[in-house]
Amino acid sequence: MFEVRVHGRGGQGVVTAAELLSVAAFREGKYAQAFPTFGSERTGAPVTAFCRIADSTIRAREPIVEPDAVVVQDPTLLRQVDVFGGVGPDAYVLVNTTRSLDDLGLAQLAVRLRPDRLVAVPATELARTHLGRPLPNAALLGAFAALTGVVSLESVAEAIRRRFSGATGDGNVAAATAAFDGVRPDRAYAHA
Repeated sequence: MFEVRVHGRGGQGVVTAAELLSVAAFREGKYAQAFPTFGSERTGAPVTAFCRIADSTIRAREPIVEPDAVVVQDPTLLRQVDVFGGVGPDAYVLVNTTRSLDDLGLAQLAVRLRPDRLVAVPATELARTHLGRPLPNAALLGAFAALTGVVSLESVAEAIRRRFSGATGDGNVAAATAAFDGVRPDRAYAHA
């Protein structure tokens, strides 16, 4: 089973990101579940969502405490929430930022993880460019597909198009594709 934890703030599409990831996994014939946990349910409040992907039925229902991947949609959470709790040395970590990971104070994390699995992605900027709105979730899913290979970009794009139609769907797919292309080893944004 592959377990993903997504951290962000209310209004950034954290819950939607986990749901889209589960739909992408379903599209590939896998089992998946997605669910959120909330503190105070308001825009801007910290939100965590979870997604499990497996080749067989998933019976676990509790929050993910030792994730295989962590997606941080809002880097301001790095000082407020233990977003890296339970992250092991082989985990994948995606952080939405234009800053270097060293500038974010993640040098210690970089020492613990494999350098090819800790990636900064300018997802908000990609969303602004392709969608016209600062919603990083679709771009981060494209980056997730490139980094982990757990789901394909095609499945992520299909999940996005099923959820969003017209220009919104097209813009989100374009942001996901740009992030996917940016994370590929030959065009990395910022590996630690």
